[in-house]
Amino acid sequence: MRVLLPNVFSADMRKIFLTIGALALSVSSLFAQENPEIGKSIFKPRNLRTESNKGKFFFFWGYNFSSYAKSDIHFTGPNYDFILHDVKAGDRPTKFGSTYFDPSRLTIPQFNLHFGYYIKDNYSISLGWDHMKYVVDIPQQVKITGYIGDEISTPGIPTGNRAGQYNGEKITVDSAMLTFEHTDGYNFASVGLERYDDIINNRKGQQVLTMESGVDVGLLIPRSDVRLFGEGANHFWNIAGYGASAKVGLHYRFYKGLYLQGNFKTGWTDLYNIRTTGRRGVDKATQQIWFFENYWALGFRF
Repeated sequence: MRVLLPNVFSADMRKIFLTIGALALSVSSLFAQENPEIGKSIFKPRNLRTESNKGKFFFFWGYNFSSYAKSDIHFTGPNYDFILHDVKAGDRPTKFGSTYFDPSRLTIPQFNLHFGYYIKDNYSISLGWDHMKYVVDIPQQVKITGYIGDEISTPGIPTGNRAGQYNGEKITVDSAMLTFEHTDGYNFASVGLERYDDIINNRKGQQVLTMESGVDVGLLIPRSDVRLFGEGANHFWNIAGYGASAKVGLHYRFYKGLYLQGNFKTGWTDLYNIRTTGRRGVDKATQQIWFFENYWALGFRF
């Protein structure tokens, strides 16, 4: 048996269903108009922006502070082969002043320069130059293994009372024995891959606050200032090794394409060809360094 609904009720229901259907179509069409190239954020379940970053470029310039884990430094050459264990070192930031505003001296402080391209809305590739500085603390006491001859290198450099065979004894490393700095600098030239996740967007559907995460791989090209038993120099730039790092940070967009950026980065580097006395092919040092870097920059997206 069929039950017939009253005509009035059927008409009202028809109107209600038509209204709901119209609203549903409007909502679905609204989301259908979202740019399919806009990547979803891990902080937001839906795309809320109206513009995509894909195909845009960016660059930023800023300054950093860095710190380093203790590391072993291995020195080799004629009549010597020794390792200084758990050597402490720090950075050397330039005191804030006119240097930071003088165009002819901008590269003296510890700086960061990166240039990149958005391959997708929320992914970019970049080229970077992180100019950090690494300075071994002098004096300090460390353990030493290996041997040091009465004269080392060619031509010979006298070593005085440091000559001998060592098996883990503690020794005081002073300026008469060693100066060891990557201050011009501890340069990390890298290729990076970055991801971006929106945290806050404005009413116009533009990014305001964004999280960046990523990885870098590249070469270490230091200009090292090393003196071993008084012999050495501030050398020319040298491809001394390679490294990799991971980073995370925030972008605050405050005007059109301009943004402020703060990032933390940690990485590992293997320097297998450090110049020491300046006698190429005769004396060298090797070292593996874990670094931690914090940098702040002004960027532009275009």
